[in-house]
Amino acid sequence: MTDNPVFERIKQDVSDADVVLFMKGTPVFPQCGFSSAVVQVLTYMGVQFKGVDVLTDPEIREGIKAYSNWPTIPQLYVKGEFVGGCDIIREMFESGELIEFMNTNGIDVNLQTAE
Repeated sequence: MTDNPVFERIKQDVSDADVVLFMKGTPVFPQCGFSSAVVQVLTYMGVQFKGVDVLTDPEIREGIKAYSNWPTIPQLYVKGEFVGGCDIIREMFESGELIEFMNTNGIDVNLQTAE
């Protein structure tokens, strides 16, 4: 699988930034509710992340599912490691596990509070 050019592009994306979200749409304009939910969690946590819009590239859209062996999008990667999709991220956030996971991996968390 190392000669797979799509996997090489995905590997490059996940190594270019500490936190990468493969999503439908962009962080500013998510194109599905699940992608929007993960963007909201990351934004609330104040985590800097790179969004990769799978809608603009069908090869990446299908390739990311095979790369992670996970059937749905969005997919969150932290320091090159697949963390999960929307439901997992939401559960980890609600339990406090996501903040702990980010801190353990050296990712700055700056919770946004209502002023």
